[in-house]
Amino acid sequence: MRTVRTAPGRDRPATYSMVPAPGELPVMTWRMEHAWEGNSSFEEHAHDFPGLAYFQTTGGRLRTGRRDWPIEAGDLYVIAPGDLMGHIQASDLAGSHGWGVFFTADALGPDVPGAHLAWRTHPLLFPFVRGGAIGALRLRVPEPDRPEWTARIHALHNELAQRRDGYREAALAHLVLLLVGVSRLAADVVGNLHENQEPLLAEVFEVIEQRYPQPLSLRDVAAAVNISPGHLTSTVRRRTGRTVQEWITERRMVQARRLLAATELPISDVGRQVGFPDAGYFARTFSKAHGVSPTQWRRAGTDPTRRPRPR
Repeated sequence: MRTVRTAPGRDRPATYSMVPAPGELPVMTWRMEHAWEGNSSFEEHAHDFPGLAYFQTTGGRLRTGRRDWPIEAGDLYVIAPGDLMGHIQASDLAGSHGWGVFFTADALGPDVPGAHLAWRTHPLLFPFVRGGAIGALRLRVPEPDRPEWTARIHALHNELAQRRDGYREAALAHLVLLLVGVSRLAADVVGNLHENQEPLLAEVFEVIEQRYPQPLSLRDVAAAVNISPGHLTSTVRRRTGRTVQEWITERRMVQARRLLAATELPISDVGRQVGFPDAGYFARTFSKAHGVSPTQWRRAGTDPTRRPRPR
């Protein structure tokens, strides 16, 4: 699994995107007790994909948004796309023991096109509806349930690391069970957020979903939701860590990957079906996002021995 960093701008933090290799399940685990050694620091940043951070023991501190949290055993942080994770020193987390689980909404099935649109289409993603670069939602796993949470994340990690036959199905099953647990813990907090707290984002991603196969620009989206392009840009970037155009491109890349993996359409036809009438521009955009050309990506997905190394 590869992550790509977008440099911070005047009004947004550095933002990380997850780019799976051909045929790879877009799910990643991170054993936190192995990550906090040394004197390094972690910049203020956001992700454009959902994630969880679960802590098994008490110790250390975590900054989300502008808030500084002492870490306690059983803490579960629900990290929505765009949530701001604060600048920390490695020493702040030296006493922590836990796991991070990150994924893209694509992992949940072919009918879930992207993290933000999925807020409205997949109930397991309702806890991630908040957006807003406000900092992760902090939940508490009851003490009797903590061994099961640890075991579930261990099992997910082992499936992804070992890749035995059927690992995709097994890893997805573990992820779904984790998200069911999150949804139950967050039920009282989330309520009807997915329906009424992000109406502008809902409109924006609905326009993108309906029109991404056609020529579509920031101005087109702004006109469709009846606000100025400048206001739309600043609002979406502040709430998700990415621009409207970046989300249009991301939606197109999701569908391009599906068509490359599941069909034998010529590359130029794939590009046209996802909104790129110019085959050369499609190839350049895909290569910039994935580190390899559409042809290389397709070939690597059908022959693991020829998997290209991302640039």
